[in-house]
Amino acid sequence: MPYLTQLAEVARRTGYPVTEIEGWKSRGHGEQAHVQGVVAHHTAGPKAGGDYPSLNTVKNGRPGLDGPLSHFGLGRSGHIYVIAAGRCWHNAPSTGLKWSNSYSIGIEAENDGKQAWPKEQLDAYYKLCAEICKEWNLSASVVKGHKEVNTAKIDPHSLNMNDFRSEVAKEMTGAGHPASSVKAPAWPGVYLKYPPTTNNSAVKTWQTKMKSRGWSITVDGIYGPDSEKVCLQFQKEKGLPADGIVGPVTWRATWEEPVT
Repeated sequence: MPYLTQLAEVARRTGYPVTEIEGWKSRGHGEQAHVQGVVAHHTAGPKAGGDYPSLNTVKNGRPGLDGPLSHFGLGRSGHIYVIAAGRCWHNAPSTGLKWSNSYSIGIEAENDGKQAWPKEQLDAYYKLCAEICKEWNLSASVVKGHKEVNTAKIDPHSLNMNDFRSEVAKEMTGAGHPASSVKAPAWPGVYLKYPPTTNNSAVKTWQTKMKSRGWSITVDGIYGPDSEKVCLQFQKEKGLPADGIVGPVTWRATWEEPVT
């Protein structure tokens, strides 16, 4: 039985950024040859901490449950993390064989279980499920929420899974939306946070844009308490996780529309 070593290529077809976690092609609780279903989860991880703070847990496990816990991780920005190619402990007991650990692919999307879902994250979720279904000649009907195939679970929170599958089906027929319509400079790949990063061109770019949006902020390339305060207020207004850190989600949101 082979490992699912095509997962990174499947993820790249979504158009969203993909990170291959070292060792993923041989990581798993044994090999996995068959894919008959997809199970959508949320991590119930920390509210703050960047794009995908649950990576270590999903990769290595938690007390009482060894990792990997899912094949894919899905960051708040829509960034996809390829974690394992073998069997993962993501759904047991399952109410159906198709969604058991041996026959399904798990996706752990970063969310603490209460946060609003960023639109790019949801879009990437639909697209990733669609690409998995197309790869294994499956219909959108096999995409299930964890809460649908394990009666003890509630994830992914607040999502109507019938509507979710409808969006997946649209993506499979090419009727979905482009991967990203947000016109923003490329995220610099480093989190802007306090204690400050000094003389950082990315900080200055972000400060300049925020000032142009009407925020009272000093444009000096230093991410100090002033920038952190503005960031927190901005995140709250946009309905984003309020951690005072400019990660990829906040960076893109800065260029979405004027905030006054």
